Amino acid sequence: MSSSPPANSSSLSLTQWLVLIMAAIGFGFDIYVLLVGQYIVPGALDELLGVKPGTPEFNRWRGILFFVPAFVGGIFGLLGGYLTDLLGRRRILTASILLYALSTFASGYSTSVWMLLVLRCLTFIGVCVEFVAAVAWVAELFPSHEQRERALGYTQAFSSLGGLGVSTVFVLMTAYASQLPPIVLPTFLSSQFGAIAGSHAAWRYTLISGVIPAIPLIIIRPFLPESPAWKAEKQAGTLKRPSFLELFLPELRRTTIVTTIMFACSYGAAFGAIQPVPSMVEAMPQYKEKAEELPKPEQTKLRNHLAGQYGQVQEVGGLIGRFVLAFLALRILSRRSLLRVFQLPGLVIAPLAFAFAVVHNRVLFTLPLGGEAEVTLFHVGIFLVGLFTVAQFSFWGNYLPTVYPLHLRGTGEGFAANIGGRVFGTAFAWVTSEIAGIVHFGSDAVNMAYTAAGVALFVYLVGSIACFFLPEPKQELAD
Repeated sequence: MSSSPPANSSSLSLTQWLVLIMAAIGFGFDIYVLLVGQYIVPGALDELLGVKPGTPEFNRWRGILFFVPAFVGGIFGLLGGYLTDLLGRRRILTASILLYALSTFASGYSTSVWMLLVLRCLTFIGVCVEFVAAVAWVAELFPSHEQRERALGYTQAFSSLGGLGVSTVFVLMTAYASQLPPIVLPTFLSSQFGAIAGSHAAWRYTLISGVIPAIPLIIIRPFLPESPAWKAEKQAGTLKRPSFLELFLPELRRTTIVTTIMFACSYGAAFGAIQPVPSMVEAMPQYKEKAEELPKPEQTKLRNHLAGQYGQVQEVGGLIGRFVLAFLALRILSRRSLLRVFQLPGLVIAPLAFAFAVVHNRVLFTLPLGGEAEVTLFHVGIFLVGLFTVAQFSFWGNYLPTVYPLHLRGTGEGFAANIGGRVFGTAFAWVTSEIAGIVHFGSDAVNMAYTAAGVALFVYLVGSIACFFLPEPKQELAD
């Protein structure tokens, strides 16, 4: 393929355009398979274990299915960051894509909750490794400051299209799953793993759909170039060996600790407050009014429909937030100031959205979209929560490559993203579930809403304080 243009060139080669397209699809697919959990867990636990939302057994398994895969993915993602520095960005990217594509497809055929848990762990491992390798890869393929900020900012913005896609697919699968071909295991596999009970279950189709965006990645990414900077040092024999210990030497210790804490707070808001939204729907007046006259199966469809709808609105907010960050990244030089644009409003809005807008949800106005589409208070609240929270994920993709040297770039990103984000940050999904099962504010859905508000307040407050200690990048990414 054609070589990259000089760093000061404003034009992009065909190869660089392919890199951008593949990176955008990859980031979108990452979020697709990560966020699918919030939509499929209620249906999966109902079919595989016979437990309903709100019960202690449901809360326990919901926490397990959110936290354990993220924890396993974080640990192996840390190793993947190390291997990215040791073996190269492209090679690890290709392996991670194959892993999460195969495990995502297989998870739709799960016949037990343990089988689903194992396959979700494999999916998270692939995603956690892919994110770290992709950020380092894209950053080093665009060495000029402006091109790099645009490349990382706008390709990461497509992550929210992945979130928007999974919420849309879930709504469609809920409506049309009965009309699709049944999901069945071949005889030789069903004799080993058991038969599939819900062969038309919406959660199964939603999981399997996640493999579709991986197809172009599997075909094209192996043929794209390796990072020029990493390849040059490797061939010259000057590439230093990565080391976890080096992350905690005096010159990098503060960077590693602060970014790990702040990454945990960003993920804590997403997993501890936003992802439990489907479990809050039954606390909303709109649901209660409509559900009273419906039989149980229709109530489930209504809950799923509203959950998917709010998920779509949140992802639109996140998409806009990522594009706003990509735009501001070239105009606000201070990284602390850039991050505070999203942290400080979120510190106020996120707790209010869950503590007030859920239980006091009301229609603000209607839109003539396919009838009269109601816009409620929580639509506005979850849109803003998505905007201020999801934009922070793009910030870390832009920031981390600039504060670690080339031989530690994957290792440093891997530690912050996987130990901070995947291990500690996603643990807030379990924290929220456990606390919601203990407190007594009202119904289970109300308990979940107030608990999510408390978690949002905590992680936003800690993140805002930690931001004061965030090191500013000292040099351009040119090594």
